[in-house]
Amino acid sequence: MTKEVHNEAFKRIEKGYQILGKRWSGLIIYTLVDEPKRFSEVHARIPVLSKRMLNERLKELEDCGIVIRNVISDRPVRIEYSLTRMGTELAVALKPVEVWSNKWL
Repeated sequence: MTKEVHNEAFKRIEKGYQILGKRWSGLIIYTLVDEPKRFSEVHARIPVLSKRMLNERLKELEDCGIVIRNVISDRPVRIEYSLTRMGTELAVALKPVEVWSNKWL
């Protein structure tokens, strides 16, 4: 592997850790694994997370392509959040962290 290729790979890995390193990001992804959820449902599952911070993290995860915001045009209009294909693959990669946490923490 050339130094240039190694540096590019390192930058991508660093970006992944930056996304996951932000407080609450992992739990939000974990909450959305099973099915799409409305903002209030995500907040109910992580009640210690302020609504402002939840909104900020959802927007960041959406900007990264991990979460998608779905507007459902029923009456009343609903908004649901779900994982994209990339987000689902990330959730699979995070599964060992769940196993480790349940065993050791």
